[in-house]
Amino acid sequence: MRILVSGGAGFIGSHYVRSMLSGAYAGYEEARVTVLDKLTYAGNLANLAPVEATGRLTFVRGDITDAALLDELVPGHDIVVNFAAETHVDRSISGAADFVVTNVQGTQCLLQAALDHNVRTVVQISTDEVYGSIDEGSWTEREPLLPNSPYSAAKAGADLLCRAYHRTYGLDVRVTRCSNNYGPHQYPEKVIPLFITNLIDGRPVPLYGDGRNVREWLHVDDHCRGIQLVLDKGAAGEVYNIGGGAELTNLELTRRLLDAFGVGWEMVEHVPDRLGHDLRYSVDSAKIRSIGYAPLVDFDKGLDEVVRWYRDHEEWWRGPRAAI
Repeated sequence: MRILVSGGAGFIGSHYVRSMLSGAYAGYEEARVTVLDKLTYAGNLANLAPVEATGRLTFVRGDITDAALLDELVPGHDIVVNFAAETHVDRSISGAADFVVTNVQGTQCLLQAALDHNVRTVVQISTDEVYGSIDEGSWTEREPLLPNSPYSAAKAGADLLCRAYHRTYGLDVRVTRCSNNYGPHQYPEKVIPLFITNLIDGRPVPLYGDGRNVREWLHVDDHCRGIQLVLDKGAAGEVYNIGGGAELTNLELTRRLLDAFGVGWEMVEHVPDRLGHDLRYSVDSAKIRSIGYAPLVDFDKGLDEVVRWYRDHEEWWRGPRAAI
């Protein structure tokens, strides 16, 4: 079996590749993986180093918007899992164009190549942010898409292209929408690694607005297990929410990280709120639970492990952190 993982040198994609090539997914112990990654600022070949020696990994540097490259690369692959995306909301607010190109045009190019070259299944990795903001309750997969940032709008566009390629051409496309991820190897522009690396350096952490925005946290390992479950047991044309079940305000998250470093609120710098900042995200994961999913990583334990990882791997994040 051959699997093409686009965006496979990034945070979540590389975790999926490392898990796959380490034998974490039953039935895929002999699978061969091709990683296609543009190696933008958030991609890092060091993320794949632990599984290079398996002999089952091929790396190709390239862009999913390059249709000619995809026509050369996709043939012979049974499965495509698309992690490739521009993902940082703040960057999308200051410059939306790259998000539209990669997340919308890139997804269309990948879907067309999969269709043209008889790929069995495509799994598109999306986000709960396509739903917008919810004051109470949780979104099911049947909720309308009401994105509020250029990032989430571009991801919603990709989701709709997946639906169109399934309904029009019969392509087996499955979409997953995850809650906020955390874990090792996450680029330090995102809130958890940003706060951790700031605190390691004795620098204050920048808390948006009043800190009452609520996010549901999902460990990257639970997320990747959910993706694999959708690949194995999901249905063509369907969407699956993947939630972690740990809802916290940004104030609560900040408090836990301050406690992990034994410091107080004097290390918090309140900064102006993000433009169009969604108040709350929460997904209903009943659909994926019905095919066997359950998050396994306790949030407090997972957060402690992530703090230790960044403490122990300064060589990994120190260079990228300096560029932020």
